[in-house]
Amino acid sequence: MAQPILRLGVNIDHVATVRNARGGCDPDPIRAAKLAEEAGADGITAHLREDRRHIGDADIEGLMDALTVPLNFEMAATAEMQQIALRHKPHAVCIVPEKREERTTEGGLEVAREENQLAHYIAPLREAGCRVSIFIAADQKQIEAANRIGAQVIELHTGAYCDAHAEGDFKTRDAELEKMRTMSAFAHELGLEVHAGHGLTYETVKPVAAFPEVVELNIGHFLIGESIFRGLTPAIAEMRRLMDEARA
Repeated sequence: MAQPILRLGVNIDHVATVRNARGGCDPDPIRAAKLAEEAGADGITAHLREDRRHIGDADIEGLMDALTVPLNFEMAATAEMQQIALRHKPHAVCIVPEKREERTTEGGLEVAREENQLAHYIAPLREAGCRVSIFIAADQKQIEAANRIGAQVIELHTGAYCDAHAEGDFKTRDAELEKMRTMSAFAHELGLEVHAGHGLTYETVKPVAAFPEVVELNIGHFLIGESIFRGLTPAIAEMRRLMDEARA
């Protein structure tokens, strides 16, 4: 039996990073989002951080107006971000951990420890019609907690797997991959929709794309970097090809 088509969400945060390095309007992340859409992206991801280090409020406004594919709005579990999400009502919100001192999201959200607080936090988002995703490590305790609080989706953090591959630590890489394989199946059995992302490249995407329970990969930094050399449309097309090949 054929496996479900695997969706590709393209994160356009780091187009805004380049823009903000100099100020002004260029390069425009909304233009990048539209190009990604035309290249075959099934959705666009944007993370509005508390410190607005890349994506800004106007970018979210523009994306909501411009896109015909779903917007996945990444956000910390703060009152400010909840209000922004409730105002825009994007297709999906992904709750992620956030630290001011980190360069990028370093790990999954601690759901089990903050279960009651997060359950109350996401309830209005669900009531507003947003699909709620929780960005977590491939850990059974965190997956069970995400399910209990009412999340519809989990996104497995693939960073440890990708880092181990880049460092040539193949024993750790394979152990992380097996953990994600087991936990994606476990989450699926609970009735959760399973996504994955963070740090995926052409070299690392296929083993994760082959997991039958994973229905969406969210990839950003690598694709934006690769687009410098080959263009955004060909960069996305190659990622799409590798994902489809792994799923065939």
